[in-house]
Amino acid sequence: MLTWQMLTVVGIIFLLLEIFTPSMFFLNFALAAFICAPVSLFYANIYGLVVIFCVLSFVSFIFLRPILIKRFNKETETGMKSKYIGQVLKAEEDISDSQGVINIYGERWEARSDNGEFIPKGSDVKIIRNESIIMYVSKVGE
Repeated sequence: MLTWQMLTVVGIIFLLLEIFTPSMFFLNFALAAFICAPVSLFYANIYGLVVIFCVLSFVSFIFLRPILIKRFNKETETGMKSKYIGQVLKAEEDISDSQGVINIYGERWEARSDNGEFIPKGSDVKIIRNESIIMYVSKVGE
């Protein structure tokens, strides 16, 4: 079997592995194999092709993988960062690092103390960040 055919088969195998393990890891090797296949028509040294394959895999892993992960990441932005971060609200219940409630536009939201301090009910709090549907707040200075 010719070298370019073997590299094409290796690329297809890596693509199949990528389909069954969607981690964008094997895609780098498949891309390197597919690039090495036509190169092998002009450069017949097997050791040189192995080096080219390794270099292309590394470069693809370093530069292409972050772009692909950002592009195809299934986690979606909630859009709440710019909408709620920085707002000052009243604590509906006592807030600690494990429990608490705030009210945003008439809706009840789970809240946690961002720095672990206890915040009594009725205190003014500022939203610092969110993780999913939990808002992390800090007490507004008195």
